[in-house]
Amino acid sequence: MPRFIVTGCYTSSAMKAMIESPSDREAAARALVEAAGGTLESYYLTTGESDFAIQVTIDDASGLLAGLMATGASGAVSNLKTVRAFTSDEFTAIQKKAGGIAKAYKAPGS
Repeated sequence: MPRFIVTGCYTSSAMKAMIESPSDREAAARALVEAAGGTLESYYLTTGESDFAIQVTIDDASGLLAGLMATGASGAVSNLKTVRAFTSDEFTAIQKKAGGIAKAYKAPGS
């Protein structure tokens, strides 16, 4: 099942709300991901450019993107970034596939 890593930042209004009324943001992220048809594999609060990172598995990337749109529209998060992640086994299969495709390719001038 495809994996995605999503990072983002909490807005100042979200941080203010979390200070005033602490809540389990992992549970909130899990509910969102499940509503989109996926599984939340991990949730981390991070330092640096992003405030959080989640790992999601989901068959339908459009469901994930719809969930992220809903989250962004709430005004609670910003700078959402999504990348597709591959396991080592998946990457090995990709390399083998590339070898077959490379045999069919002719570079310009060759």
